[in-house]
Amino acid sequence: MPDPKIAADLDRLDRLAHRMDALFRVPGTSIRVGADSLLGLIPGVGDTLALAPAGYIIASARRLGAPWPLIGRMGFNAGVDAIIGSIPLLGDIFDIGWKGNLRNVRLLRAHLERKGAIPKDSPQTIISEKTA
Repeated sequence: MPDPKIAADLDRLDRLAHRMDALFRVPGTSIRVGADSLLGLIPGVGDTLALAPAGYIIASARRLGAPWPLIGRMGFNAGVDAIIGSIPLLGDIFDIGWKGNLRNVRLLRAHLERKGAIPKDSPQTIISEKTA
């Protein structure tokens, strides 16, 4: 049976991932960027700061019952984002397409739907296929 608290937690994670990966649309394009891309522009500390929300999403996934293999996959997504994102210029371009936080929330949503903790095809608060 679906759990309203889990659905509310997932909605909160959806909003956080959206803010980090797809908050703004680049004018005249369909490209979306978020705080992760903007933080990546700060030399040295920006990519490190962007790891905190990614870690929070992963820790929340574990708290919501995500199995260790899923946590590992989410950690891989965050690691790729952090490592490649730390490369000047190339990393900033990569961040625009990778969107690791959105990937991780989608993985968690799919797991929770399979487990029956949220309804299948439950509406996402903000995220749509166009922003992911």
